[in-house]
Amino acid sequence: MATQIQPSRDDFAAMLDDMFGGADSFEGRVVHGTVTAIENDMAVIDVGLKSEGRVPLREFAPAPGQKAELKVGDEVEVYVDRVENMHGEAMLSRDRARREAAWDKLELEFSKSARVEGTIFGRVKGGFTVDLSGAVAFLPGSQVDIRPVRDVTPLMDIPQPFQILKMDRKRGNIVVSRRAVLEETRAEQRSGLIQSLAEGQVIDGVVKNITDYGAFVDLGGIDGLLHVTDLSYKRVNHPSEMIAIGDTVRVQIIRINKDTQRISLGMKQLESDPWDGASAKYPVGAKLSGRVTNITEYGAFVELEPGIEGLVHVSEMSWTKKNVHPGKIVSTSQEVDVVVLEVDSDKRRISLGLKQAQANPWEAFAAAHPIGSTVEGEVKNATEFGLFIGLDNDVDGMVHMSDIAWGVSGEDALALHRKGETVQAIVLDIDAEKERISLGMKQLERGGPSVGAATGGSNLGKNQVVTVTVLEVRDAGLEVQQGDDGVTGFIKRTDLGRDRDEQRPERFQVGQKLDAMVTGFDRSKKPTFSVKAMQIAEEKQAVAQYGSSDSGASLGDILGAALKAQSEKK
Repeated sequence: MATQIQPSRDDFAAMLDDMFGGADSFEGRVVHGTVTAIENDMAVIDVGLKSEGRVPLREFAPAPGQKAELKVGDEVEVYVDRVENMHGEAMLSRDRARREAAWDKLELEFSKSARVEGTIFGRVKGGFTVDLSGAVAFLPGSQVDIRPVRDVTPLMDIPQPFQILKMDRKRGNIVVSRRAVLEETRAEQRSGLIQSLAEGQVIDGVVKNITDYGAFVDLGGIDGLLHVTDLSYKRVNHPSEMIAIGDTVRVQIIRINKDTQRISLGMKQLESDPWDGASAKYPVGAKLSGRVTNITEYGAFVELEPGIEGLVHVSEMSWTKKNVHPGKIVSTSQEVDVVVLEVDSDKRRISLGLKQAQANPWEAFAAAHPIGSTVEGEVKNATEFGLFIGLDNDVDGMVHMSDIAWGVSGEDALALHRKGETVQAIVLDIDAEKERISLGMKQLERGGPSVGAATGGSNLGKNQVVTVTVLEVRDAGLEVQQGDDGVTGFIKRTDLGRDRDEQRPERFQVGQKLDAMVTGFDRSKKPTFSVKAMQIAEEKQAVAQYGSSDSGASLGDILGAALKAQSEKK
């Protein structure tokens, strides 16, 4: 038998070169090897090169933090970094081999847009690190869940699906998303759940979130909106008044939009509608009690019972307070008495009156102050046509400018009084329906027409010459009276004549009659007379009628002619 010649190491190296194209072709490749020994947490692996390589045991662990289960004789895949280092050993890496294999698999899954399984095992700036079967990927914080997650600890070290968003093998960069998987799963669940729901269906749900306009209710994988107006028939200012997060509520599906997958829910639809039979329960003219729930610029809402509110318009709030904000008449939560003015069950509206539940002050005034009675009040306002006087029960009466004083023009009469002044007047007319009270002040003056002849007037006017009787002689002048029972007035000392000798009151006696001209009226509306003004006026008239200084006639001739003509007329 021929002796078999064993190949030398050099022969074996040559055969490897023939098979793999040279030792250098091993570098950068994943090859199979055999564990020949385990020494000091290192595995000695023979991959068929000139020398063996050493790989830390931790690289063979199934997952980070776990113990490697490796024994002599096991076949493994490793990555050849270098065929030979400075110690003559091959530089091998199990992690690199696992990453290379993982990259190959991940690239295939990424091309198919398929999900991959991974484990969150660490935190980095802006997100987390994920182990994808050997390849390390980055999970941004915004891609962890559909909603922000404060604590990610329960999600760590648990295998779960991810979606690859981006990968670059040259840079070793992989970005994954857990949120995309959840949204896709949720969309599938929503689509299937919406198909199983129907409008009008009653279902239980859990309150997940509360906003100012309503609450979101989880119906078992899909959320529905429970609007604040659909919580109850009664007024609800905020959903938190009735429900809280985590509450299980029974709702009815009002609307389903399958295109947008939006569901509208309601709770009040499960209750009896309080508006049924509202017209019979609240007839027009009925007096009721209620609570003010809301105040606006145009009125106040009053709750008559839970679910039924009526509006008190600002014009129906007070008999006397006009053009004021409703908040100055009533306050929120105040109990008030109202009267039903109108009911519209179809539009779910009730018009209420607040002032109708109170006594009409105009009627009360008419009962207490009949026509012809004297009243007293403060001048509230002066307009171009009269004075408004404040009376009892916060009502106002008006004195027309023609009823302020006798013998005075309306404009002059208005100037005799000021706002805030207390005056007296006679009630001329009352119209409770139109809320009007007519007053007269001149009817109280001495010598004026009676109240029953309120529409009449006196013939006394400015610049009029009348005959007066001396009532009293004073140093300042004369107290006089027109006729026997006419108005009284005063003639100042300087108005008793043109000459100084004539301006002596003592030359007159009580009961003496004399002619004088009305020159005006004082603040008490009494006329003021002047003999001097009458003399001047008569002189001007005589000059104009009988001559002038240019004609050569003297003033004495002119006045003589005038007196002669006057005596002849008499």
